Formats: sequence, C-alpha cells, structure tokens
Amino acid sequence: MALGANREASRSRAAAPLAVDAPDGPADALALPDVRPGIPQDDDLLDHVADWGATSTPAGRFRLVPVHLGRDLPLVTRWMNDPAVAVFWDLAGDAAVTERHLRARLAGDGRSVPCLGVLDGTPVSYWEIYRADLDPLARYYPARPHDTGIHLLIGGVDDRGRGLGSALLRAVAELVLDRRPSCSRVVAEPDLRNTPSVAAFLNAGFRFSAEVDLPEKGAALMIRDRALRHVLPRRHCP
Repeated sequence: MALGANREASRSRAAAPLAVDAPDGPADALALPDVRPGIPQDDDLLDHVADWGATSTPAGRFRLVPVHLGRDLPLVTRWMNDPAVAVFWDLAGDAAVTERHLRARLAGDGRSVPCLGVLDGTPVSYWEIYRADLDPLARYYPARPHDTGIHLLIGGVDDRGRGLGSALLRAVAELVLDRRPSCSRVVAEPDLRNTPSVAAFLNAGFRFSAEVDLPEKGAALMIRDRALRHVLPRRHCP
C-alpha cells in the first residue's frame, strides 16, 4: 500500500474529480467496470465488488468503484507518478504504463479487481481487491480458500499521514468480510520498507503474521481474521 503504495513490481481530494470524461451524476452511476471478454456475468470470483455498496467511515461515506479505463486512466496515472507511490508500485511513466497494468486485471478472469476508493463522491485512493489464494502470493504463505487480498495507495499528499489510510483499510476489510461470507481472512503484503503502510494496517486491526521474501520485495504479511472481528470495535455502519 502506498501512504503512498503497493506490492508490485497528486493531489488533494478537491483536485481529483472522479471522472475526466464521465457524465454528470453520483459515483453510484459510474460504477461500471470494463467488460471482461469471455467471462460469464454470473461467474465472479470476488462476489461482485461493484455491488458491495457504500459504508460509513470516520472520514465520510466510502465505496469501491471498479475502474473504467476511459474515465479513470488519467487520474490513476497521475497518482502512479507521485514519487512516494512510484518507489513501491514501480508504475511511473506515461499513461501506457498504467494502462497495461490496469488492462491485465480488467481483461483477466476476475481474480483481481482494480477500484477507485471514493469518499463522499471524490476519489481519494486506488485499490486492488484480489483472490490471494489464487495469486502467486499463495506460494509464499499457508493460504486458505477464499483468502482475499488488498493493495492500496492514497492518492493525495494532503490525505496521507492523518489516519485516513487506517480508516479506509478498516472499512474495506469489513466490506470484504460482510460481502464475502466464504472469506475467513483479509490479507495484505506491504513492503517492509513502507513503515507508514505497515503501521496503517496494524491500526486498522490487521495482525503481523510473518516476514515473506517475495521475488520483488521483502513483505510484511498482514492478516485480518474474521474470527477476531468481535474484539475490534466496528467504527462504521453500512
């Protein structure tokens, strides 16, 4: 995750409109992901992220909106070129670099869904919700069926370092556990060098499980357990 950034190898909220070429209307009306050719509409490995709906957080009303390339590419490209993000995501460059990354997920089988995180109608973050048990990550830890992974970057410099990342991580972890009854754990693997990211996961109720040597980085395996939800106060409501 990037506070800013993620596992793979901007501006403030007011300066980041949801759509560059989108029609007028609320964020809900824009939540149409690019169609994945050849994938049946009822075959969804992540229980239809687009339909998860909004949730309340201490910072405002939040929802995940699957990325639409024609609408969101300029914004995501700008975020990826922030030096604090680029050092972890390694996607700096022109729009074609970010487009290749997004297309690989949008054209896949649905095991990874790229999303904008929209807070009170304004995009503030980029997310990837993915099936960790079907990801190469599963080779490096004892994965369980339906483990769900998350990657996150906070887009605006002014939104970092003030607890927003922790609030959104907690909210998204709760959304995953609420909307995916087959999922018993939410997992993440931030870069060990990214200490603000690791701290944000801890503050959001994740536990540090292990250090993992991935091909592209040394990672902190962070886990949020369904079984431990009752010991963490729920700070938002659907």
